[in-house]
Amino acid sequence: MDKMEMSSIYERSLLTKVVWMYYIEGMTQKSIADAIGVSRLKVIKMLEEARSENLIQFKIPVADREKIEIEQTLTKHYQLKDVFIVPTDDQDNINESIAQAAAMYINDMISDNAYINMGYGDTLGRVLNNLANISDKRLSIISMTGGVAPYLPNNKSHIFNAQLYLLPSPLLMSSAQTAKNILLEEPIKEIMEMTNLANISVVGIGGMDDEATIIKSDILGKKDFIKLEMKGAVGDVLMHFIDKDGQLVTSDIEEKLVGIGLEKVKSFDNVIGVAAGKNKISAIRAALKGGYINTLVTDEKTAKELIKEE
Repeated sequence: MDKMEMSSIYERSLLTKVVWMYYIEGMTQKSIADAIGVSRLKVIKMLEEARSENLIQFKIPVADREKIEIEQTLTKHYQLKDVFIVPTDDQDNINESIAQAAAMYINDMISDNAYINMGYGDTLGRVLNNLANISDKRLSIISMTGGVAPYLPNNKSHIFNAQLYLLPSPLLMSSAQTAKNILLEEPIKEIMEMTNLANISVVGIGGMDDEATIIKSDILGKKDFIKLEMKGAVGDVLMHFIDKDGQLVTSDIEEKLVGIGLEKVKSFDNVIGVAAGKNKISAIRAALKGGYINTLVTDEKTAKELIKEE
């Protein structure tokens, strides 16, 4: 065996060793360099060489690969920053599943002393309670709508690490003039201004069925929903009802709301939409078309339906 051949075998052996130490043993580039007596730059070049020669190969299970493909398809189609899909397990408990996932996702994104705008609804209340329980960071939550109850800790929250800044008002007022007057009150204006400083905004997406939070909470009646559907509404974001193209549906309800408007939501940089379920497919698609969210957290069945219908 001549020197050139031996040199080639040695270099190959060293390359394999570096790959093993980095990817299998989890060593840093510097610790590898120290261990084998080369520079860190040499280790970087060797790892690049290994990648170019397909010495490093990753195998992703079929189920995970399909999920990633769906996420990427939705991200590109709706020009989103990200899509996070959770497995569809118990359909009756899907709101809790996506709320837990959203809380984990948000917790990974934020730093200490984060300010988070939080929307209204059952799923968002679950997100807030999960986040406030799992996070060891100091959080400040700013409500984007009136209606205090959904923002308060539930009876399962043993630890609630969050400072709440709530709009001291009902979500829906008795008249447009009352809503207008409430929005001029200083405590309301202060909270509304705070929403401009938040790092992240989180919104739910409501469907047009009997399971909608605003129906179950008796904020609106079934007849109100029928009128909105006749005008083309397919769902709501922060109780602003939108049509299939994501355009605002005009109604007297819109004028009675206490909360931030859809155009302001659209102006925020990081808006995470959390929603899932067959009854919300049209509403989620409308919110995506309207450009109200940058990131979607949903379940696998819902994601597949969104792709299928597109």
